[in-house]
Amino acid sequence: MSLTACGGPTSKPAATWSTRTASPTVSAPATSPSTPAAPPSATAGAGPGEHAPAGFVALSDVDPTIMQDIRYATDHNFVGRPIDGYVEPLCILTRQAAEALHRVQTAARAHGYGVKVYDCYRPQRAVDDFVRWSRRFDEQKTKAEFYPKLDKSELFNQGYIAGPTTHSSGSTIDLTLVALPAHTQRPYVDGEQLLPCSAPADQRFPDNSADMGTGFDCFDSLAHTLDPRITGPAMEHRLLLKQLMQDAGFKNYSSEWWHYSLTQEPYPRKYFDFPVARGAVS
Repeated sequence: MSLTACGGPTSKPAATWSTRTASPTVSAPATSPSTPAAPPSATAGAGPGEHAPAGFVALSDVDPTIMQDIRYATDHNFVGRPIDGYVEPLCILTRQAAEALHRVQTAARAHGYGVKVYDCYRPQRAVDDFVRWSRRFDEQKTKAEFYPKLDKSELFNQGYIAGPTTHSSGSTIDLTLVALPAHTQRPYVDGEQLLPCSAPADQRFPDNSADMGTGFDCFDSLAHTLDPRITGPAMEHRLLLKQLMQDAGFKNYSSEWWHYSLTQEPYPRKYFDFPVARGAVS
């Protein structure tokens, strides 16, 4: 069994769909505050043989009210640049997962919150990009935010970076809750002073998420969903998210408060590699 960044337990891949190739901000519904979308990465768009199998959809086509902050299409992630395969800042999921997440959104609104996704389907080429990066120990552009207490050489050994990931099966989501009405999240500026993801909410990047005790993709045990050091509103938010997701048929990966997989996923143990691009599902 292996782990990958925001990936959860996995096993050896059973299949991929397309031919593999080498190679900031929140997108919100019109009724919620938003900031300009990040530019596409340099990865080529979906071409022949690079389309999703039947049953994959863009989340915005199922529920346009769910906010999207697709970090791996931007510079604001633990690598510090757009990741291979993220052509557009777009959430793609299996239809079953997207419809289940729509139910979560409806339930969350009854509590005064909305859902925001950080990552959805993740192509295998992105996982490969993470693994290559983890072995280049001199590249530590965002250490101060995402793994301030760890030496980069330990990220692989401790299971933070590896592969494959259930994200590549299309029914796993990294997400959070946002108090409504959502306030505008300022853009991340490449090169700005970085703040530890494990710091108190008012001392880390000003994400418009409800306080969850750490930032997203925080390589720290404080990110474990039920870590006893997280108390008060932060733990209440984690438990609310967990309950809402469980009610809709998702299960949590206990080491990451943001990571959930659909229990009855349609493509278990299959790991696809089509790019994250509108053209891949149209």
